Amino acid sequence: MDARTSKNPTIVQRKTTIQATTTERRKLEYSRSFSKGHGGRIFRYFTMESLILLVCLTVSLLILPLVLPPLPPPPFLLLLLPICILGLLMILAFMPSNVRDVTYTYV
Repeated sequence: MDARTSKNPTIVQRKTTIQATTTERRKLEYSRSFSKGHGGRIFRYFTMESLILLVCLTVSLLILPLVLPPLPPPPFLLLLLPICILGLLMILAFMPSNVRDVTYTYV
């Protein structure tokens, strides 16, 4: 039953109130989404202290490799460690699991 054809004024009032609130919500969500992520909004997300920390870390990552002497390569077994971790993660990712043992049914 449409609000225009309804004879009961409370039903008409409820429907217009619901329509008004959903319209207001959409406008509010649009304004929130428009204000986020567009240029010049980085100062709202980060504090000044965190921006200074990020800039200092970036500068140190750019300058320190030029200043410090080159390091010798690590031992061979230490180089195999990330490869072993990757292999273990791949085995775990593709290992079939028995779902019946994992889930519990409450009957």
